[in-house]
Parts: sequence; structure tokens; C-alpha cells
Amino acid sequence: MWDKKHFLSIHDLTGEDVKNVIDRGLDLKRRHHGGTLEPLLANKSMAMVLRKPSLRTRMSFEMGMVGLGGHALYIADKEIKMGQREAVCDVARVMSRYVDVIMIRTFAQREIEDLAEYASVPVINALSDLYHPCQVMGDVMTVVEHKGKIEGLKVVFLGDGNNVANSWMNAAARLDFHLVLTMVKGFEPDAKLLERAKGEGARIDIVYDVPEAVKDADVLYTDVWASMGQEKEAKRRNQTMKHLQVNDDVLGLAKDDVIVMHCLPAHRGLEITDSVMDGKHSVVYDEAENRMHIQRAVIVELLGK
Repeated sequence: MWDKKHFLSIHDLTGEDVKNVIDRGLDLKRRHHGGTLEPLLANKSMAMVLRKPSLRTRMSFEMGMVGLGGHALYIADKEIKMGQREAVCDVARVMSRYVDVIMIRTFAQREIEDLAEYASVPVINALSDLYHPCQVMGDVMTVVEHKGKIEGLKVVFLGDGNNVANSWMNAAARLDFHLVLTMVKGFEPDAKLLERAKGEGARIDIVYDVPEAVKDADVLYTDVWASMGQEKEAKRRNQTMKHLQVNDDVLGLAKDDVIVMHCLPAHRGLEITDSVMDGKHSVVYDEAENRMHIQRAVIVELLGK
């Protein structure tokens, strides 16, 4: 059961918790577009620790806070060099004296967990090498927004078994949908997380044949094949995974009303083609916008607003 002290992974939440946050995110989006958004975070502040660069993570969190009347402080890695110049425990304790919530985008999941252990304010995982929970919560919200539900749907992830895939597995352990992971042998997701998710009732299949995997898909999801820190492997990965590209032929194998998702940034012409990303089935930019709304929902839940 989510104690609402921190948000470190989707696994922290129950299925009911996930649904409540999604509903809250959808409501906040309606209010945002309707001009009725209340300053729920007035006089609240957030520290944004970004050890990895980002467009969506920084903008969605910062504008999310500003739009609810709060304040966000961007802190570059070079300013604190957490774990080198200053111990994680000290950073956590000092920040807790200044702000109401801390978000961190970093490499090691252990670093986020250590920060949460010593912080007296909520800590939000904005990305680690193991998980990307805010992204997938926003993704689920986008599916619900376009399909009315996620329960009973077939979600097909094509690509590398990365942090996004791991978070989709966590989501599948909390919500009743069929997750098909389509990848190359040797690039599967974390085996322990897969085993845990299946042990908790998740319907997850790893399918190496693209036509078999994509058949009757309600959602096609892709991501970059080489994540930050894997740049030296990019050429090999691009060659190995080229058959996983989401293109018009692959699109034609799915359901007629399939939606296509990409967490961005996209390498157009590699994992996805222009015709699909810019086509009628794409909900990529709704997905990007929904990062802001779902993160607002997480923050207001954590702060009891």
C-alpha cells in the first residue's frame, strides 16, 4: 500500500492508488484547459535535481508547479555533485529544510532510494536507469484518455528492455491489461522485475516475432534503442533492432483503431517513421503533455492537497 510518503516506482502503489492518481491527473487536465485550475500548491516549493538533461522532465515538473501556484528550483548536477562533493544523506537533510518536495532524475535507483531514506519531505523518481514511473503513469493516463480504459487492452512495447519497459511491467502488475514485450534476445527487461510482476498476476509475454506480437494490438509503444549512457552501443543496437521499427507495415498488423506512443525523444527513421509519428494514430504529443498533468496529480497527492 502506497504510504504517500514518496513516489519511487509504480510498484509502491496499489492498483487502486494508480487509478486514483490517473483520475486526478485527468481532472487536473480538464481544469487546466478549462481555465479553472486552482492554486493547490500555493506557497509550496520543489527542488528539481537533474543529473541527466531533459526537455520534458524539467518543463513538465516546473510548469506543473507554476501552474498550481508553486515554485520550482532547478539544480544542475555540477552544482552539488551529490555523492561526491556532498553525501546524499546531507543533501537530503538540507534540501528538506528548504523545500516541500524533491524530484530527482539520475542514474542509479539506489541513489533515489538513499535520498528518500534521509529526506523528511516527499521524493519523486523523475527517472533512473531502472525505472521511469512518471513517464509510464502519464502513458497509462493517455491510454485511458483515448480508449476510455486500459483494462482488457493489449499493449505492445517494441524495443529495448529499459527503464520504461520495467515500469510498464510494474503497471501490468497493478492493472488488468496484457503487456507484450517485443525485443531482441539479449535485450530483455530486468529478469527479477519480470518474475516479480508475473508473480503478482501480471499478464506479460515476451515475443520475438514482430507480426505475432503486434497482431490485435490496441497500443503500440516504442522508445529509443540506446538510452543515455549507451551511446557507444548505438550503432550495434540500431542494426540489431531495426526490424522492431514502428512503420506503416507494422501499424497495419494492429487493430484499426490502434494508438501509437513514444516517450520521446524520438530518433525519427530509426525506431519510428515520420509517417507513423505524425500520422492519425499517433498520440505522442498528448502523451508528452500528460507528463505535466500526471506529475501534478502525484505532487498534490503526496502533499495531501
